[in-house]
Amino acid sequence: MRRGRFITVEGGEGSGKSTQVARLVARLEATGLAVTRTREPGGSPGAEAIRSLVLNGEAERWSPRTEALMMFAARSDHLERTIRPALEAGRWVVCDRFADSSRVYQGVAGGVDPEFIEALDARVVGPDQPDLTLIFDLPIETGLARAIGRGQGETRFESKGLAFHGRLRDGFRAVAEAYPDRCRIIDAEGEPDAVADRVWAAVEPMLP
Repeated sequence: MRRGRFITVEGGEGSGKSTQVARLVARLEATGLAVTRTREPGGSPGAEAIRSLVLNGEAERWSPRTEALMMFAARSDHLERTIRPALEAGRWVVCDRFADSSRVYQGVAGGVDPEFIEALDARVVGPDQPDLTLIFDLPIETGLARAIGRGQGETRFESKGLAFHGRLRDGFRAVAEAYPDRCRIIDAEGEPDAVADRVWAAVEPMLP
């Protein structure tokens, strides 16, 4: 059986990732593909338990280094229980956030040594790197207004201030430059239909 393909969707707070992940999954399924939709942190029972610890509470509840360790612990369980079995079964996997979020949130924005994060990635993710990463980009003020406007209250990350979110945006752009073979920057401004078309233009060449 042919192994499935692995797509990750990245970006700052309020960039519209979750909406576009749902649209992308529906469009892929309409072509006849079997698709697993998942997210990070989370995507498996153990990883979802860690998610609640990482996202809730005061902004400084955890140090960036501790966050990185928690994220990779969740990622390990997610890979073992959800992502790898789906790929081996020939399913496509679309994941809302993955390891690039650790590189940016804990690394670039949080100040954790990139070598520390890359060592974790090598041991936890190993060869199971994404085939394609879509990085949603938009002005930080727009993204934060969207995120807070969802009416769900601020998460620890949304409450960290404009300077932190500016580093996030710069960090994701740097990831796109560092991994040009798998990363595509998606302009996340505008109507959802227009963004969905930009996403599909990046994904369609992967179709069998």
